Amino acid sequence: MEWSILQQYGPMLLRGFGVTILCWALGTIFGMVLGLVIALAQRYGPRPLGWLLQAYIEIIRGTPFLVQLFVLYYGGPLIGLRLEAFPAGLLGLTVYGSPYFAEIFRSGFRAVPQGQIEAARAIGMSELTIVHRILMPLGLVSALPALVNFSIILTKETVILSIITVPELMYQVQRMSTETFRYLEANLVLALFFWALVETISRFGRRLEARITKHLIERT
Repeated sequence: MEWSILQQYGPMLLRGFGVTILCWALGTIFGMVLGLVIALAQRYGPRPLGWLLQAYIEIIRGTPFLVQLFVLYYGGPLIGLRLEAFPAGLLGLTVYGSPYFAEIFRSGFRAVPQGQIEAARAIGMSELTIVHRILMPLGLVSALPALVNFSIILTKETVILSIITVPELMYQVQRMSTETFRYLEANLVLALFFWALVETISRFGRRLEARITKHLIERT
């Protein structure tokens, strides 16, 4: 083990880790938002729209992320969509994650007792108020563990972005390995960085779940 190499390449690896966190955070947020829109559109939209959205979900979930990224980055210019590596990677993560988040939200909504929704309608609540006051809070509590779990999965999918030259951690680790031929040190750093990120997300998810549950108990 030559730890002096890590001192030399440390700033480069930290920059790559920062790009990884940025890609993961934005991809997760945008993917969740798009997934929530899809789940609500399937629940309240017209049936033909629901069929189209279900087809979108099945296509994205049924194809590898690497293939989707290649089609977006290298095939996009054929239809006039020319993106730099970072925007293409961010869009790819968003598109890839949105169907999974949509299914997670859908299952969370289905876990909300139907009696509560019917009672809200009986007292004259609008559908928008029901979504805001009942469906979203209760559905989020049920869906939160799965949301955190898939967010963790997305952290590991960011390594694929190195293939289209997004300068994230995997890209920098590969560069370090190529220049120094020290593969053990490089991949050990990669594993440690991802372990730290996953642990942080897991702890944050558990605290958020406890806080939301406590808030709902206090409301009732």
